[in-house]
Amino acid sequence: MIDTILLFVLTITFSIIFFYWYATYSTKSGFALDENKNQIPDYWEKYSLIFKLKNFIILFLGVIIGLLLSKSTFI
Repeated sequence: MIDTILLFVLTITFSIIFFYWYATYSTKSGFALDENKNQIPDYWEKYSLIFKLKNFIILFLGVIIGLLLSKSTFI
């Protein structure tokens, strides 16, 4: 059961990291419009709370992954 939860959290974590990476990549490459230069595409500005809490979200997911790895049978 713990292993399944760990795989689920890892999937969610990689998806969120890809989301943050794509937002930065699309603004730096010029694919998305970013008039205020905050590395958030203008059409994603309504989700700015997710970007403001970026460090806490990644920290929280890292702590959960660490706790699940300590109880996991993968290692």
